[in-house]
Amino acid sequence: MEEGVLFNIIEKMLADGKFSAVKNILAEMNVVDIAQLISRTSQENQVKMFRLMPTDISAETFSYLDSDIQSTIVESITNAELGKLVDEMFIDDAVDFLEDVPANVVTRVLANTSAETRKTINRFLNYPEDSAGSIMTVEMAAFDIDCTVEAAIDNLRRTALDKETIETCYCTDSKHILLGSVPLRRLIVSKPQTKIGEIMLDDEQLIYVNTTDDQETVAQIVRKYDLLSVPVVDKDKKLVGIITVDDIVDVIQQENTEDFEKMALLIPSEEDYMKTGVVRLFRNRIPWLLILMVSATFTGFIIDSFEEKLMAVAGLTACIPMLMDTSGNSGNQVSTLIIRGLALGTVRPSDYLKVLWKEIRVALMCGVTLAAANFVRMYLLNFATNSVTDRIFETFFVVCISMLFTVVVAKIIGCSLPMVAKVLHLDPALMAGPMITTIVDAVSLLIYFGFASLVLF
Repeated sequence: MEEGVLFNIIEKMLADGKFSAVKNILAEMNVVDIAQLISRTSQENQVKMFRLMPTDISAETFSYLDSDIQSTIVESITNAELGKLVDEMFIDDAVDFLEDVPANVVTRVLANTSAETRKTINRFLNYPEDSAGSIMTVEMAAFDIDCTVEAAIDNLRRTALDKETIETCYCTDSKHILLGSVPLRRLIVSKPQTKIGEIMLDDEQLIYVNTTDDQETVAQIVRKYDLLSVPVVDKDKKLVGIITVDDIVDVIQQENTEDFEKMALLIPSEEDYMKTGVVRLFRNRIPWLLILMVSATFTGFIIDSFEEKLMAVAGLTACIPMLMDTSGNSGNQVSTLIIRGLALGTVRPSDYLKVLWKEIRVALMCGVTLAAANFVRMYLLNFATNSVTDRIFETFFVVCISMLFTVVVAKIIGCSLPMVAKVLHLDPALMAGPMITTIVDAVSLLIYFGFASLVLF
């Protein structure tokens, strides 16, 4: 059944008081689809639908709702319902929820949860934002190396439903220091009395992250090794949690969105576009617009300095937009590739000379091709308009040689600035789009007027 049709049916049932029928429909649905339906309906019906679900399903659905809907539900349910909800949620989902809601909601939630849950949540909230510790979960399968396979499997039978994942079980010593891991498959096929320590993958094969590692670094490790989960250890190498691939997908989406916003010189926002107010959008955009406007003063100053010479030779002024656009596009092409390479780890600052040499060769080929094509374009255009002057070929030469040099310089700038930003511990994404264009525009004009002064004046 289509989502829109189902939504209308549930809306009508709720209006008619057919709560039992709605409850039966929700019981057969995926929690993600339920969350989407709740997001579309009114606040009154949001609470009704939420209360019609069993606690375990409602807790899982709750983690997929937007923070404003979560706050609405929390404000509408009783303290007892709230306590059961948070205790039923996975810790990482509960922490994500509490990080996005007002302080008064956090206070009420913590006041109505069990002491153990409250202690765990408070510990998570103390980790640095966007760190591995802030996105991990403690619901994991972990066993002492002296535990037998039989005892481990028995434990999983009792507790598996409360674990985030059991595909990989982690092995520790008596002090909870991480020593290795055991895939569930290996655990199942091993003899019952075999000790976990005998079948675990040893330390040399173990991949883990620290609680203070940046979440983007964690995402790169998970992507590199194709992991479904990665263990998290503290400074003493004690196992404190795991990060699962579903959380990594959220991190990748968040980091990519942030990079896109920075490449457009926007101040990153955690809110969706449709939920961001006009004033907030204004504040996110205006700082860099002001900076770019002021920086464009240099471009205007350069043009103003050569105004008399531009008027003296026909055709020079008309070529300025073409040169600036071509050089800006050339710089943006390479900067986009380098920024993405730095983000993925396929390009490093130590590769600068290799990248520079490659881009110079590419730029020369692009520049020669563009210059030749531009010469033909200018010749045909002037022939068609019969606007031949005494120094027309000198003008052609100036424009075309400037095209070649501006493309080369633009690509050098485009590959250099992101790497410089990386070395200075700045986000390379800042050196993209508008920033590259502004810098390259000024440089291309200096090159253009420099050749014009040498050849024509």
